[in-house]
Parts: sequence; C-alpha cells; structure tokens
Amino acid sequence: MDRSAYTLFGSSIYGIATLGMATLGFLWSPGGNAGPREKAEGEWRLLEPISYENLTVFPVVSLLEYDTGGFMTLEEGLSRGEVLVQEQGSETLIRDRGTVRPVTQNYSGPTVNQLVLVNRSKRPLLLLAGELVSGGKQDRVISKDRIVPVGAEPLPLNVFCVEHGRWSAGSQFTAANTIVHPSVREQAAMAQKQSDVWASVTAGSVAPRASAAPPPRVAQEQLAMAMQLEAPTQSYSKIYGSRQVAPSVDAMVDEVQRRFRKETGGLKGQRVVGVVIAYGGEVAWSDIFASGELFEQYWNKLLRSYAVEAVARPLLRERASAEDAQEFLRRLKGREQTETEPGVYLWREINEGKLSQIELDALQPKVMTLHRLMVRRTS
Repeated sequence: MDRSAYTLFGSSIYGIATLGMATLGFLWSPGGNAGPREKAEGEWRLLEPISYENLTVFPVVSLLEYDTGGFMTLEEGLSRGEVLVQEQGSETLIRDRGTVRPVTQNYSGPTVNQLVLVNRSKRPLLLLAGELVSGGKQDRVISKDRIVPVGAEPLPLNVFCVEHGRWSAGSQFTAANTIVHPSVREQAAMAQKQSDVWASVTAGSVAPRASAAPPPRVAQEQLAMAMQLEAPTQSYSKIYGSRQVAPSVDAMVDEVQRRFRKETGGLKGQRVVGVVIAYGGEVAWSDIFASGELFEQYWNKLLRSYAVEAVARPLLRERASAEDAQEFLRRLKGREQTETEPGVYLWREINEGKLSQIELDALQPKVMTLHRLMVRRTS
C-alpha cells in the first residue's frame, strides 16, 4: 500500500432519539442500544513517517476540519482563572469574579479519586484523559475525555492520583502543562484502577522488555534514583522532570519537533489533525482531533508524553510500516460502550482484539468528533 494512501473514517453519533432523553440526565449504555445512528465522514491521510531512535511519528492530515474555536482547554481555563479545581469537602468556596460564594456538596471530605471542577467561563470545557492537574493534596490526572458545558453546576470530577506518597495540603490546583505518557493514559482511560495507574507511573512503561532487547535510554535504576533524590512522593511531574530523566526526554522532543516542522511545514489546503505513534516496529497509539487548531493546542504536551514512553522502552531500531500505521485510522468493529450527557457530549469505547478506540463527540453547537484515540493495549 502506498504510504500516502487515503483512508475514509466513520464517526458514529447518536441522533434525535438520544438527544430527546435529556430529562434522564447522564446516561450509560453497554453499546448500540440507545437509538438510531447517523454517519459523518471525513478524510485522513498519512504523511511520511518521522523517526528518531525508537520513536516514529506518522502525521495525519485532513482536507476537512471543524470549527473548534468555541471550546476551551483545561490548560487555558486554569491559567485564566475561568476553571477552578478543588478538593472535595462539605463546603467548597468558589471565588467567582472577585466574590466568594459557598457551594454545598454532599461529600464527607477529600478523596483520592474525585475532585470538584467549576467551569465559570462562557465556553464549554474540553477535558482529555491523562491531563495532569497539580496541587491540592495530591497531583491527579483526568480519567476520561469529556466536555463540561457552560453554566454547569460544580462537577464531581473522576481522577487518578499520580503522586503516591503525599496526602497533605498543597498549593492551589494549576495546569501542569502535562499529559501523562501512553502507558499511564491507557491505565487511566481503560483499566480504571488506581493501583495500575500508580504502577505505570513508576514503571515508566508497562510493556515488559525481552531479555535480548537492548536497554532503554532511561533504565529502571534511573527512575528509582529520580524518585529517591528528587521525587520522594513519587510525583509524576518531578520524576519525569528530574535530572536523571528530563535530558533524554528533552533531546528526543527537540529533534522530533524539528523534523516534524520540516515534514509538515509546506502543506497546502490541508492541516495536520493528529498523529499515529510507533515504538520500534510496533504501532502503539494515535491521537486525532477535529481540527488542526485543536491538535496544535495539545501537540507539545502530547509529543513530550510520547517521548517519555519512548525513553523507557528498549532502543529497538526497527521501523513500523505505513500499512501498520494505516490500521490505526480505520474504525474498529467490536462491542461498544457509551456514555453521554444529553445535548453536551457522547463518549464511546470500541474494543477489537488488542486494539481499543475511544471517541468523544461534541453534540453542540454542531455534532463533531473532537478527539479520537486508538491504543494497542499492553494489558
């Protein structure tokens, strides 16, 4: 198959029957039973791969893209003070444009796997699984993709801890400008077990290394030293920002970014909307967005997350093929699980063999798949 071959993708959405159930509030379905579907199609194409050491990036371009300017990212919302994240408590004080008002919650107090989020902006907020918020009693990551609408009540936000050794008052929650690496995102988004998230943070990559495989750039001994010297609470940000780990990650990010800009700089009439990622000869992950603008907002954080994964994997020099990467652009056929907040978003997961696909559809102001990821599961 030619490396520039085009592929059509389908993005299933729920139609009027699902939206008409708004009075039921938040819905969950084991898949395929919530009503009729419509089909929206677009076109994706792979560019030539960009490789450095054991990391290969296949840029995904599209002639078609949606207007996503009406959505706000978590990083943007927190930095502007338009999104507030706090620990749970019997009463949370929300500072709203210069005044402080109490918001009563029916919670007994702070808990590891749930925070409270308030979107007080005039735009819906997009949250991606694996985005890190730093502060509070522990650093946490978002557990699932979702959208928080304008004017929503304080949201009980499901999260996972990525700082195992601290449970004490810290600074106000802020955007960490970080998305955790794919092994951790996989555990958060799919396994949904706190113990597995902790294990994948400290392991670097959960994929076992064969005895004959070359060692990774960052060995387990270096991760252990980073935790001992610079991250005694096993803080994700401190481990992967440490002197033992960060130089290897930075070097990979800088070189891949340079090659990526060179490969994608001359595009005409099409935009980069995502990437397919391979480690050695194995295609492992993809992130694709509804627009080039939205991709660019996440690209630097995503690239760093891919590099963190790469430096903890064996330095295999094999290269994944375009045919294998193309597999990550097709729609999986398998059992679906769906969750929806009527009139706001639809989330779905499809599993086929070792592949899992997760899509997040915005239902307003226009139906569109804002984010789509596919992963080759390691567990």
